[in-house]
Amino acid sequence: MSATEHPVPSTPPTTSPSSASLLPVALLLWLAGVYLRIPILVAPPLAPFIGDELALSQTLTGALTTLPILMLAIGAMPGSLSISRIGPRNTLALAMFIMVIGSAGRGLAPDTLTLMLTSAVMGIGIAMMQPALPALLPRWLEPNHLAFGSAIYMNGMLMGEFIGAGITLPIIMPLLDNSWRATMLVWSLPALLVAAALFLPKRDLAQPTRKVAWLPDWKNPLTLKLGLLLGVSGSLFFGVNAYLGALLEQRGEFDNLTEALFWYNFAQVIASLLMLKMARYWVGKKPPLIIMLIFSLLGTVGMLVFTGWWAIASATFMSFTAGVLLIMMVALPPLLVPASETGRLSAGNFLVGYTIAFTVPMLGGLLSDWTGDIRHAIAVMIAYGILVSPLAIKLNLQRQ
Repeated sequence: MSATEHPVPSTPPTTSPSSASLLPVALLLWLAGVYLRIPILVAPPLAPFIGDELALSQTLTGALTTLPILMLAIGAMPGSLSISRIGPRNTLALAMFIMVIGSAGRGLAPDTLTLMLTSAVMGIGIAMMQPALPALLPRWLEPNHLAFGSAIYMNGMLMGEFIGAGITLPIIMPLLDNSWRATMLVWSLPALLVAAALFLPKRDLAQPTRKVAWLPDWKNPLTLKLGLLLGVSGSLFFGVNAYLGALLEQRGEFDNLTEALFWYNFAQVIASLLMLKMARYWVGKKPPLIIMLIFSLLGTVGMLVFTGWWAIASATFMSFTAGVLLIMMVALPPLLVPASETGRLSAGNFLVGYTIAFTVPMLGGLLSDWTGDIRHAIAVMIAYGILVSPLAIKLNLQRQ
């Protein structure tokens, strides 16, 4: 059986696959989605142990999480190139293999330099996975299932955030004699089984008939507009995640951090579960997108205005609405452009979006260092969201 692919036919099949035949595909999409985040978010709970053994500075310890996020932007283009040459299924399998090399390599790293290099490799693998998944959807699913398919793998991604951050220390690490290295390996290696299983569905296995463009089409307004709006969700979620502890400490509420982070990350799980039900009604519709964008900004404002548990509730509300917004944004490319264009549109969106998600919180941190008030870091993210909000109102969601 050939392991290569061809572009999706111009006309859809005349018969719809049964629910039973879609279940294995949905499971594979979900498992691949899980590995979009688990390798990144197992690092924060393990960071103190890694830092102690390898004598890392605070900056390098933080880079265990921030460096892969930066790679999510840089690696989008290699992913798009690979999709155009070997197809989305092969690209996804290759990207997962690269991710495992980097993630498992972190568990074997003997020194700081190797640790950072393997973290970068891991980030590039995950970055290549991101455009491969939406590009794979039109090859595996019919048009009426695309929104649900996006919700499936995004549910896996957001569940991966919660699983990686939530059970690493209380469950996985104690079972492995409290070894952070073994924990890294146990989280990483099962992804090889998922990569191999991607070739089980007998769908779209022929060689591409022609090479397609892979660089982002900057003449297409969707490339920049969707990317800038994607950056709102990313900068709010990652930025607040990074500065929530400092904000609570500044207010004398640091004892609430553990509970705050739990509910903050759990809110994204609830968002992903909601979208499994609502994706077909909300994805591709402008009013829900605008509402979730506004709610995300209001929740972030509430975190600054309120104190105590009201502030934590506001942050949790922001995480929930930002999660819904993220799923709606990521699900758009397969709906708006032909299958041959989905990979590079998604890659361009991720390039712009994750560059913003890295840069805006960093600029906010620099401002807060200068003023001595961590609230200014969060205010920068709110200002960015307000600045680009008109793009959502003017967004053209008609299929091209």
